[in-house]
Amino acid sequence: MPMTEKPFAPACERNREPILAVLRDFFADRRHVLEVGSGTGQHAVRFAAALPQLTWQASDRAEYLPGIRAWLDEAALPNTPAPFELDVARGPWPAGPFDAVFSANTLHIMAWPEVEAFFAALPAIASADAKLAIYGPFNHAGQFTSASNAAFDAELRARAPHMGIRDDAAVDALAAAAGFVLVDDVAMPANNRTRLWRRA
Repeated sequence: MPMTEKPFAPACERNREPILAVLRDFFADRRHVLEVGSGTGQHAVRFAAALPQLTWQASDRAEYLPGIRAWLDEAALPNTPAPFELDVARGPWPAGPFDAVFSANTLHIMAWPEVEAFFAALPAIASADAKLAIYGPFNHAGQFTSASNAAFDAELRARAPHMGIRDDAAVDALAAAAGFVLVDDVAMPANNRTRLWRRA
């Protein structure tokens, strides 16, 4: 596929280095990462190139796979297998086990039952000591953390009623039910967070 046909998300270009700075440390001892909701594929290429010790398994719904493949094929990295088709609500999930799971800017796009399905699937595909990293905007104590996040939430809900910024405590509860304990919550540019859990 010619380069001009690759999907491109400006947000991925802006946030990839701050996210990489977190993952470089948090995933330093990891080997096999599942990225849920790889989107354009930009993150997969950047992170796999920067973290060559990792096998970076991209995944997303079927309609996103051609774009992800375009990025992976052009980069031709040895540690990026073919992207896996995954609908979090319906599966099927890849067998794993994965010792790390990563997702960026997905929870506010998914319907809440899909967010629940995402966390509920983790015990079956994650290793006993797996780490989980999720990047995106989060509400705290039921409140928006900035005016820009409130505006973004309104924009999301106008686009589709099932979308919206998730509350950090509600997400932590799902993680805890899946056996994951919060170990850090890193402030990121543009009022985003990278929340980090480890399987207990």
